[in-house]
Amino acid sequence: MLGLAQRVVFCALLGSVYASCPQRCECSEAAHTVKCVSRDLRSVPTGIPGYTRNLFITGNQIRRIGPECFKGLDNVTNLSLSNNRISEVESHTFAGLRSLRSLDLSNNQLAVVHPEAFTVQNQSLRDLNLSRALYNHSSVTDLATSLRWSSLGMLRGLDLSHNGLIYLPSHIFSHLGSLQRLQLSNNSLVAIHNSTFSGLDALLELDLSLNSLKTMGEEGLRELDSLPRAHLLLGENPFTCTCGIEPFALWLNRSQGRVSDARGLVCAFPASMRNTSMLAAGTLTLGCHRSGAGADLALQTSYVFLGIVLGFVGLIFLFVLYLNRKGIKKRINDLRDACREVWEGYHYRFEIDSDPRLSQVCTSADA
Repeated sequence: MLGLAQRVVFCALLGSVYASCPQRCECSEAAHTVKCVSRDLRSVPTGIPGYTRNLFITGNQIRRIGPECFKGLDNVTNLSLSNNRISEVESHTFAGLRSLRSLDLSNNQLAVVHPEAFTVQNQSLRDLNLSRALYNHSSVTDLATSLRWSSLGMLRGLDLSHNGLIYLPSHIFSHLGSLQRLQLSNNSLVAIHNSTFSGLDALLELDLSLNSLKTMGEEGLRELDSLPRAHLLLGENPFTCTCGIEPFALWLNRSQGRVSDARGLVCAFPASMRNTSMLAAGTLTLGCHRSGAGADLALQTSYVFLGIVLGFVGLIFLFVLYLNRKGIKKRINDLRDACREVWEGYHYRFEIDSDPRLSQVCTSADA
């Protein structure tokens, strides 16, 4: 009887375990894991066991998540919601996950991110994966607000790669004082400015590879120098090695210890410099000065050539005048005689009009 009773109790416990697992999900109490992978779910399933530490809800059709989705899951430390087509994350969605340390929202379509979307009690969140998560580059404005308002002071790693970002709002990371790893690779960033990395005093890794950086201006270099502890990745950017690249090339030579892929950085444009090492591009300083001197010399030569041409035209004009000097002299004399006759006629009429006696004589003669 005792053995039978033990079997009944075991079956009851086993049945309760299976009963607590949501439909279309797989649960493992031993591994503290629940997986709801590619089950065509339209929302976060209810009835997730309280023992769950690792929760994987991926490859489904979940459009929105809010605070009601994760109630009673105090033990969840790793949450993956990747590849669900999520477009909206409401404020305090994860506030009930008191132990949450890693959140994966990669491969979604986040268009609306509410200001306190990533707020977690006790600031427990350490890693946030938003790779391929933003619907378009304009969503970064919502994200910037959320990063400021979501109490992420203890966040260590942030992945924003593969999001097509063309710019980063000013001070976007200023409230992430404990951030150590920042992934910005495979975007479309064309410049670093506006105090982008302000407040990242603890940053140890910064990946800016596979962007659209053609050079790094003085402001961008100051931004990178504000991260003295960070190791940088700058590979696969279309660096344009013209005279404007000099300050960056010189900075790169001084900072080889921090730029992990410095020796692999090459020029992409112009064609004559393609695949030239960026470290060697610093020698363009002298070439650029020579180029400037050549430009000045070319300009001076143009002025001299223009003067010669104008002088030659003047000589031809004078030669033509010389050949036609007689005809010109005759035309001048004729013009002078004509002017003299006109003047004498005006003078005669003036004398008649001014002397009454001459006027009367002229009148009698006309009669």
